[in-house]
Amino acid sequence: MHSLKLPLPRAGLGRASDYLIPAIGLMAVASAAYAGADTTFGPALTKFTDFLEGSGGKIIAVLSLAGGIIGMASGRFTLGQVAIPVAVGIGVGTGVPIVTSTVTAII
Repeated sequence: MHSLKLPLPRAGLGRASDYLIPAIGLMAVASAAYAGADTTFGPALTKFTDFLEGSGGKIIAVLSLAGGIIGMASGRFTLGQVAIPVAVGIGVGTGVPIVTSTVTAII
């Protein structure tokens, strides 16, 4: 028959040492983090921003306008067929700089 051995209670800190010792070890090797200093996605952001502010944004606005015109030509007129292309054009034209400056200001 096997005997069951129970762990002996620790003297001193008790259960707190189970958390304190690893936490102190992690704090000893931690380095400072700098928000906004990372440029990992910088090239991708620049390419995407240039695309939306350039010919890509114009293509998106024209396609949205074409969709609205096709919808109006089908005989059913709604305000959304005019408002959505206008909103897309404004969003693509001015939205990217606004979002970029807002994110830069927050970070």
